[in-house]
Amino acid sequence: MATYTTEITSDKLISDNPIHQRLFKAYIVAKGFVSGNLLEIGCGEGRGVEALGPLVTHYHGMDKIGEILDRLKDKHPEFTFEQAVIPPMAGLEDDSFDSVVSFQVIEHIDDDKQYLEEIYRVLKPGGMALISTPNIRFSLSRNPWHIREYTASQLQKLCESIFDKVETKGIGGNAKVWDYYEANKVSVNKITRWDIFNLQYRLPAGLLKIPYEILNRMNRNKLHKHQGVAVEQLNHEDYLLVENPEEALDLYYILHKK
Repeated sequence: MATYTTEITSDKLISDNPIHQRLFKAYIVAKGFVSGNLLEIGCGEGRGVEALGPLVTHYHGMDKIGEILDRLKDKHPEFTFEQAVIPPMAGLEDDSFDSVVSFQVIEHIDDDKQYLEEIYRVLKPGGMALISTPNIRFSLSRNPWHIREYTASQLQKLCESIFDKVETKGIGGNAKVWDYYEANKVSVNKITRWDIFNLQYRLPAGLLKIPYEILNRMNRNKLHKHQGVAVEQLNHEDYLLVENPEEALDLYYILHKK
């Protein structure tokens, strides 16, 4: 049985397709960067091992959800999977990975600086890490699953305090992607206009997760019903790696260790 909510986006539900393709694009881009011994932090349902595993000498996936990892272990016995809540990553040695990828994870981490410091620690000299996270500039409501979200400059400043070189890019899209975003924005605004007391930003996150899940699922189904083929036919090629992270839906940063 698959383990997903609207936060752990499914590649099986058509209404999730625009978000799935957006997340998958990060892995398509990563194909041009990863090599050697690869660590993925937050491997989820296995997008990374499927896309990147064949390109590296070894793949090591970490996630906090044991059910997911059990399925991945059965499917990919040649690779390593580890259940952990990070940071820290106490079981991993210093200077042990050539590449690290961690997509849509940092926004869930309480101690984001320690999370990045741990990535730096386990990277070999000359190694490279790729991270992504939503650009708060284009967030349409509070996501109670996120500890925080970042502007491009906030994330850049944090990364530059730890890594020796930081390349700042983003995941944007073509006209079809932005048409979906604008339709989503209109739909979300129709929901949040009833929040006259701005409770989404005042209530504890724990009280908002179930309503958020219900309304988010209803909204995605509504968009699919109204847009039909436009939702179904979006694919990762419609999402683009862009040079200016300020104009991107997701921040996509390439982090280097000397």
